Amino acid sequence: MNVLRRLTFLLRPSWAILAVVVVAFAYLCFTVLAPWQLGKNTSTSHRNNLIAASVNADPVPAKNLLNTGDGTPPAGTNPADTEWRRVIATGSYVPNSMVVERLQRLDDQPAYGVLAAFRLDDGRVVLVDRGLIAAVNGSDLPMIAEPPPGPQRIEGRVRSSEGVVPGKDPMVRDGLRQVYSVDTAQLATVLGTPLTSFATGEHGGYLQLDAGQPGAFTPEALPQLDAGPYLSYGLQWIAFGVMAPLGLGYFVYAELRERRRDRAAAAAVTPSEQVPAMSAAGSRGAETASTATGDTSDAPATAPSDPAPDAHSETTPVSGEPPAKPRSTADRLADRYGNARR
Repeated sequence: MNVLRRLTFLLRPSWAILAVVVVAFAYLCFTVLAPWQLGKNTSTSHRNNLIAASVNADPVPAKNLLNTGDGTPPAGTNPADTEWRRVIATGSYVPNSMVVERLQRLDDQPAYGVLAAFRLDDGRVVLVDRGLIAAVNGSDLPMIAEPPPGPQRIEGRVRSSEGVVPGKDPMVRDGLRQVYSVDTAQLATVLGTPLTSFATGEHGGYLQLDAGQPGAFTPEALPQLDAGPYLSYGLQWIAFGVMAPLGLGYFVYAELRERRRDRAAAAAVTPSEQVPAMSAAGSRGAETASTATGDTSDAPATAPSDPAPDAHSETTPVSGEPPAKPRSTADRLADRYGNARR
């Protein structure tokens, strides 16, 4: 009970608010912030492994990694391992299927991405990213050559769709269809042609051409094989989530320690320090009581019957005369009562 009584200060608004903030922060660290960074580290490491494995791997036919007609991946294909795979596609470009992707960068300069549809030998149509082309005069769209006609054999890497940018709808400008991201579902609507996506997950994927392929421009550079700081950031958030409650506990301990010191200081007054104060208080009380009751027993006694001394009493020398000898009590009594007998 004593411990609970000493912790009642935690019910004060300031301490209660501090405790709520600390608990909320620790909860976010363990459930949102740390998993977010650790998840990015996992996905980045997985991507790097796929890229590294694809460098030395032989390309496979594109049809082996395409979704089936109902959108499911082919048997034996893991969508999580499909991106970055090198593939070979044979067929021909679909005429008048060029689409431009806006807001791209090439050598840290404004650029455009160029997309087109490619019909495979089996009749299915896939989306092909032909690469990047630099803008003219900083932002103007340059002249873009159509892909070569006729049968083609192209090589590239499978990439996942980027998804749709909210509020950025497709448009037609300068006579070309333009979009803000590469998404197979959206581009199928823009082109008015059903597109078969690669089995890379929920949104499907497309083919990014390698350099030197028919109809290719400058391909987008491969990401650096660096896991980044995500692991250290995730561990830091975990550490913050642990340190926050520990810090609150330290503050509670420090408050209890200060309160214990205050109680010890109040109880440390010694009896030798209390007695003089009590004696002085008692003396003052006795003097006050004596004055109030008229008790003057400690004062010098004066005989009530003694006459008040004259201005020139026996003990007071008169100017020019020798000082008188002090009279005794017997002399005074003889003077008072002796005359009465006579």
